[in-house]
Amino acid sequence: MRDPFKIDGPTCISFSGGRTSALMLWMVLQANGGLPAGAVVVFANTGKEEEATLDFVAECQDRWGVPITWIEYAPEALYGFRQVSHRTANRTGEPFEKLIQSRKFLPNPVARFCTVELKILPAIALMRALGFTEHDNLIGFRADEPLRVASLKASPSGGKAGVERRAPMAEVGLGNQDVLAFWRNQPFDLALPVINGKTMHGNCDLCFLKPPFQRLSLINEKPSRATWWIEQERAIGGTFKKNEPSYQQMSDFARDQSKLFDPDEEAIACFCGD
Repeated sequence: MRDPFKIDGPTCISFSGGRTSALMLWMVLQANGGLPAGAVVVFANTGKEEEATLDFVAECQDRWGVPITWIEYAPEALYGFRQVSHRTANRTGEPFEKLIQSRKFLPNPVARFCTVELKILPAIALMRALGFTEHDNLIGFRADEPLRVASLKASPSGGKAGVERRAPMAEVGLGNQDVLAFWRNQPFDLALPVINGKTMHGNCDLCFLKPPFQRLSLINEKPSRATWWIEQERAIGGTFKKNEPSYQQMSDFARDQSKLFDPDEEAIACFCGD
């Protein structure tokens, strides 16, 4: 049986900056005795990642001695992206904002063009710029993500000529618990908490695909997280997700929700004690 982590041709290894794709990268390095020729590890920064994510990408790079190419969406550049580093990576949402301004409407659950334009297409453009007209693309989908894996199998190219996408983690049956077990035994880890098995802070900080309770919790934790999202909705005159509160409404609720309760109300007596 072929080792799905073994690389034998031009390959883009998509590193999202999370624990799963980091483990995938580690397994590629183990299977190949390092990063083989023709393999490129790509981290596409949207400008809305948590600082801990950027630090984790840099630490994987340094500790494992593997080159990671950092790129950002830049439509004004020759190939539509610019190469950055941990130091120069944008932290204010500029790449994402440029995309919204060019489209003149907001990404949403029906038109999720942000992932395609900010991550997928710049990575393909990088491979083309390096001279690879065809390449495999390794993606960190796990075995316990059947819908994502099924979608990948149904369209291996993702509609992009010359690209063959694979999910080696799913192929060998690795799930979230395997990922977390791996990182518990490492000398470093992504500095974002795991809550009920999920990294709630991962990916774009207040991504509209995160459920409302999760976004509200993240706004409660750090109110300034909502500012950029509010500004984008205001500039376009719409919302990222219909039939749900706007980011301004969520921010207002997070600020005012304490007014829903009387801070001086006494607890009802019972025999539980403290």
